[in-house]
Amino acid sequence: MFQLNGRCIYLVGMMGSGKSTVGKILAEVLGYSFFDSDKLVEQAVGMPSVAQIFKVHSEAFFRENESNVLRDLSSMQRLVVATGGGAVIRPINWNYMKKGLSVWLDVPVDALAKRIAQVGTASRPLLDQPSDDPYTAAFTKLSMLAEQRGEAYANADARVSLEEIAAKQGHGDVSKLTPTDIAIEALLQVGNFVNEHPTIHSQVGDLQVDSHSRRVQTL
Repeated sequence: MFQLNGRCIYLVGMMGSGKSTVGKILAEVLGYSFFDSDKLVEQAVGMPSVAQIFKVHSEAFFRENESNVLRDLSSMQRLVVATGGGAVIRPINWNYMKKGLSVWLDVPVDALAKRIAQVGTASRPLLDQPSDDPYTAAFTKLSMLAEQRGEAYANADARVSLEEIAAKQGHGDVSKLTPTDIAIEALLQVGNFVNEHPTIHSQVGDLQVDSHSRRVQTL
């Protein structure tokens, strides 16, 4: 059982970690609105994709606009926000996200590389390089990014380890996890954080999370 103060939830993690998919489930359960910060940046600058923004402008231009989006979102309530994979590298973004609760979706690099290799890298400007072996190329670049950003991701209030969820389910294979499995674990971890930090409790919206039946109830 835990209570939220209408505070926003920010999902952080590497590209391909499922932030948007899980975020939509969380928003539905919480009765929140869902936003993808990458999509909001695209709308703000009038371009169809992050890849196009990187190409026409620069990564620095994108990061500045990303910070502007997070600043605006941080003044609102009752949102679940899926952030871009690199949002964590700018300290100012943490100032904005710490106005709410941040949740790190921690996915093994090999699983990320497999996902991204299957769907292609055209929408991933930091990975979009010609390669005869998409998996190896993605794994190499993602490993480097994970090493660079690992400490930043660890600033999140809650961590959702897909390896730990898979171990709980007794198979150890993160590819078998559903987005609902991950969303439920996120709610459990958010609940743990809220209960350990009672100053953020309020009378708004009790949630009960049953990890055994994999159900969530709004009371």
